[in-house]
Amino acid sequence: MYNSDMNTIDRHMDLLVWQKSRVLVKNIYDLTAEYPKSEQFGLVDQMRRAAVSVPSNIAEGFGRSSKKEFKQSLNIARGSIAELQTQLLLSFDLGFLDKENYDSIDAQVIELYKMLNSLIKKLGL
Repeated sequence: MYNSDMNTIDRHMDLLVWQKSRVLVKNIYDLTAEYPKSEQFGLVDQMRRAAVSVPSNIAEGFGRSSKKEFKQSLNIARGSIAELQTQLLLSFDLGFLDKENYDSIDAQVIELYKMLNSLIKKLGL
């Protein structure tokens, strides 16, 4: 398939956007471990699913047989990033996140969103 420079690569794990999304998953798991137990099946579950969806969709799309399918999976990953950003803001609004943690994770989310946008544009179609 293709990396952001459109050179052929062999593994989705070589994509920087996949690597950074994996770090985000760990950070979300660490962060949500501190949420109230009452949120275990609410925001915690939703945030973890949205975060895991990002590297998972990048990997799945990379393994597909066409650039069109890869682009579609990247669009799904981008949607999961937007969903996670909303959940982070709600967490902040509800007092589960302080400003420092919110800003730190939101910066990661914004960076991944931009990286996905860039890769989607470079795939064309």
